[in-house]
Amino acid sequence: MAEQATIFALSSGHGRAGVAVIRISGPVAGSVLDKMAAPRARPRFAAFRRIKDPQTGEVIDHGLTLWFSAPKSETGEDMAELQIHGGRAVVQATLEAIGKIEGCRLAEPGEFARRAFEHGKLDLTGIEGLADLIDAETSAQRRQALRQTEGVLHKLYGEWRQRLIAATALMEAAIDFSDEADVARDAVAKARSEAQGLLAQIVRHLDDRNRGEVIRDGFRVVLTGAPNVGKSSLLNALARRDVAIVSEEAGTTRDIIEVRLDLEGMAIVVSDTAGIRDAEGKVEQEGIRRTLGRARTADLVLWMVDATNLDAPVPAELNVRAEKMLVVVNKFDLLDSKILQPLPEDTIAISALTGFGLDRLTQRLASFARARIGPEVEEAPVLTQARHRQQLDRCRAALTSFLGAPMQEFELRAEDLRRAAQALGRLTGAIGVEEVLGEIFSRFCVGK
Repeated sequence: MAEQATIFALSSGHGRAGVAVIRISGPVAGSVLDKMAAPRARPRFAAFRRIKDPQTGEVIDHGLTLWFSAPKSETGEDMAELQIHGGRAVVQATLEAIGKIEGCRLAEPGEFARRAFEHGKLDLTGIEGLADLIDAETSAQRRQALRQTEGVLHKLYGEWRQRLIAATALMEAAIDFSDEADVARDAVAKARSEAQGLLAQIVRHLDDRNRGEVIRDGFRVVLTGAPNVGKSSLLNALARRDVAIVSEEAGTTRDIIEVRLDLEGMAIVVSDTAGIRDAEGKVEQEGIRRTLGRARTADLVLWMVDATNLDAPVPAELNVRAEKMLVVVNKFDLLDSKILQPLPEDTIAISALTGFGLDRLTQRLASFARARIGPEVEEAPVLTQARHRQQLDRCRAALTSFLGAPMQEFELRAEDLRRAAQALGRLTGAIGVEEVLGEIFSRFCVGK
């Protein structure tokens, strides 16, 4: 088998910076240091060196070098880092110099993480957590991703899989000793007890109201209302920049515009939508159809009304449960303070133009998000990916089949347990995951 190539890439951000980090992983990583930044430093110690072109001997820069010998490295291979000045010319010259060394090539997106997986340094749930940690925009996302990177899901699913393997072994024993009734009966009883307890745990794990996905993807808020009630103005006010066109012309907003906010450490995704009315144009009708569809899947719908028309009814086609809707009265600045009437309970008065009431509105949005997500429990792992939920659903179905079918069919019941264990194995990457590897690692940038 041909020796695996040594990969290298800029691991820090692109563009001008004070420091740039170039990572090298593979069998000739040490040789790169020997040729470009000799002498090679002791493993895991930083050394200040001249970085030279290996062919011309020209000094490219002065920087720090680090050496990690296999298997004690992030990828499990020999690995080196060059920490150099972050100017574009310095970075480009260093990358070109490494590329001149035989056996080296530029890394593909996610290739460092993939090699870490292949060498047993990370499982798939940890890698997905690492991708989420890189993408984290809020403190809640960061904490959740960090726990997953540290292996909370790997530990949980690995323990469940071991229990399933043990239960499968008991069923295999029942098959082997089927002529000894007492032995077979005892093995089946133990396997059934293990499966019952495990199924209960998996059901509780799945019944989490998608809180992990909400933390990861954001609490989704949809702005709805009749045309010209100020939805786009409110979106701009919340974003503190002009992201949506504001016009007195009805039907200006045709497509959905999204803004991501960080409210009290939680990701809130606010969507501006087309005003709901009896539209004649096909484009506006399509916009309204999308509005209704987005509202049905939202975590919270803000129904906005004009302060001068408080009696505007909620259209029946919106079809949103009361607990998922908050009424927002906009343009409160247009009302005469002498004739103001008390607003209905659970209604918030604002002025997107002057900023009146926006602090109270953002506090309510944050409280809705906290109630939806629930309290953060450090020890309680949560589902964060649709892929996880899919495999756990398969595991649950297999366990349900095992417990609901005749136990005398030892071979079939053992197969139920094997299918359940395989589903958990696919979660962590222990078995049969080639079909998902490309999708997972493609999320990473080059150099990670």
